[in-house]
Amino acid sequence: MKISGFSFAKNTSKLYFPLKEAIQSILPIVDEFVLALGDCDEDDLTREQVLSIPSDKIRIIDTVWDLEAYPRGMENAHQTDIAKNHCSGDWLFYVQADEVIHEKFLPSIVKSCEDHLENEEVEGLLFDYKHFWGDYGHVHQSHGWYQREIRIVKNNPNIHSWESAQSFRYIEDFDGKSYRQKEGSRKLRVAKANAEVYHYGWVRPPRLMRKKMKALSTIHHGTSGAEARFEGEALDFDYGDMSRIPQFKGTHPAVMEEFISRFDWGDQLRWEGGNPRDRKLFKHEKLKYRMLSWVENNLRGGEQLFAFKNYEWA
Repeated sequence: MKISGFSFAKNTSKLYFPLKEAIQSILPIVDEFVLALGDCDEDDLTREQVLSIPSDKIRIIDTVWDLEAYPRGMENAHQTDIAKNHCSGDWLFYVQADEVIHEKFLPSIVKSCEDHLENEEVEGLLFDYKHFWGDYGHVHQSHGWYQREIRIVKNNPNIHSWESAQSFRYIEDFDGKSYRQKEGSRKLRVAKANAEVYHYGWVRPPRLMRKKMKALSTIHHGTSGAEARFEGEALDFDYGDMSRIPQFKGTHPAVMEEFISRFDWGDQLRWEGGNPRDRKLFKHEKLKYRMLSWVENNLRGGEQLFAFKNYEWA
């Protein structure tokens, strides 16, 4: 059995993504790791960071992004497919630049791959998620944050990245561009990976969090659209009242130790006192969703109501 790892990246260094750590977290169980690396800015150090990893498993595929050909976030999916198509494994393990796997889950991931390798009904493996917020000591348990996602797929050319690269779908006769198509696509049949993804996408210094959000908006709405959306916004992102976010009591992946040691924006976070009146509430701050979250966490064992599910159980 061969497992390939893959991802895509652009300007991840200057936008504070733990890409190096994401790659390192799965290197022990993959036979190769393919990275589609976009045309980064001159002041970005993504390539240097990746090349500093002491492993001959890593292969970089240089790419050029085209947001006109792939609008509405579909360039993310396109870049994901580029990396996927260069993989040679039986299983393909996808980690995004802000997703890290704890080493304690690696044996169970390998076992899941072995258990379902010959099962043609299983097309992918499903991971649970921990979404960190603001710092490394708080994790969301709020309605609307996706609880599970497909991160390992069989090496089937009809399996493609979907929408803005959050998930995967089976698409026959794919035209190579319509990554948001629902007609002619279907959800993958999956089994459990028996593992979690630690998602650090919302843990950055406040100013870099704002820059990352604007960069993501550019991918979805173009430069002018992003400029309009962020006009008048404060330069520093406001994470809100951190006392309302559940504390994380576990341990982080070992590969994150040095990255976490850089944390120095605690004095820019608000630890109590509600929210400023001049800022729109986040979804998790609104009364409706707070009530839903309470019901889910206290009466449903954390299972969300009305959750979108882009998979079918095999």
